[in-house]
Amino acid sequence: MNSMGKYILKRLLLMVFTAAIIMTMLFIFVKLLPDPITAVPGSDSYKSEYAWRTSLGYYEPLLVQYGIYLKNLFTTGSFGVGFKMYRFQSVTDVFFSKMAPTMYVNFFSLLLAIPLGLGFGIFAALKKNKWQDQVISVLVMIAISVPSFVYAFLLQYLLCYMGDLPLVVSNATTFAQLFTWTSFRSYIAPILCLSLGTIAGLTRFTRAELTEVLTSDFMLLARAKGLTRGQATTRHALRNAMVPIFPMIMGEFISIIGGSLIIEQFFSIPGVGALYLASINEVDYNFFMFLSMFYVVIGLLSGLVIDLSYGVVDPRIRMGAK
Repeated sequence: MNSMGKYILKRLLLMVFTAAIIMTMLFIFVKLLPDPITAVPGSDSYKSEYAWRTSLGYYEPLLVQYGIYLKNLFTTGSFGVGFKMYRFQSVTDVFFSKMAPTMYVNFFSLLLAIPLGLGFGIFAALKKNKWQDQVISVLVMIAISVPSFVYAFLLQYLLCYMGDLPLVVSNATTFAQLFTWTSFRSYIAPILCLSLGTIAGLTRFTRAELTEVLTSDFMLLARAKGLTRGQATTRHALRNAMVPIFPMIMGEFISIIGGSLIIEQFFSIPGVGALYLASINEVDYNFFMFLSMFYVVIGLLSGLVIDLSYGVVDPRIRMGAK
């Protein structure tokens, strides 16, 4: 096995170890939350819920409960069923039914944000210290500083109350239903809202990296050899600046399936983010555990993909090489 393969294997094992520690901590903490039976004591609902909890080991010691959870997970591959929300429905089935809206809104937000972020960043770097650069820098700082829910309020007011866009998105839950003009029109406001932060972050990062490259010694050498500023920028500066920028873009694409908790809730998007918030509010153990671990795995995979993408942009970089 070469050094790259050993590096990937080592990272994957570390990811499994990290995920196991986080899962154990999450299980312990969520079980410490109070979760009384809401049915009237003595009623048939109360008796059936108590019997169901007993059969699932809810009243066993904490370590015994965790052992039961791991046994079900590794023997049947099941994360359980809904207890308070989507009662008795498989957690994974409900999760996958919510994936389409989440991926839809995140995909189109990145489709808008990446070219605009790169374009504004390159333009600001080429116009360094001029009024165009200053205007872009001020707008970027405002966009980064303002929380996303403030954008949501403003966009709802401007595009929905003052405009004619729908206040909430359509209730479509499949890609076939989402890829229609009616659905897309209802998603314009959340797409713009999700795009603003990515545009601002990518603009600032691109400007900083490209500005540093444009003032480096090899750019002066390229100009001395007879290349025009445009040729030197295109052939050398952009290529070198993309080494740290491209991994950032790869990390954003991984987040397509992660969703946005606040924006999905704000625009009533029937996606994964809203489902996660509901599981916290309802203290639904199985949904909370599965969705929490989903976000943990997404974060760990993003780190690995970002590290490996450095070698894609610059072949001289070899992860794990001595």
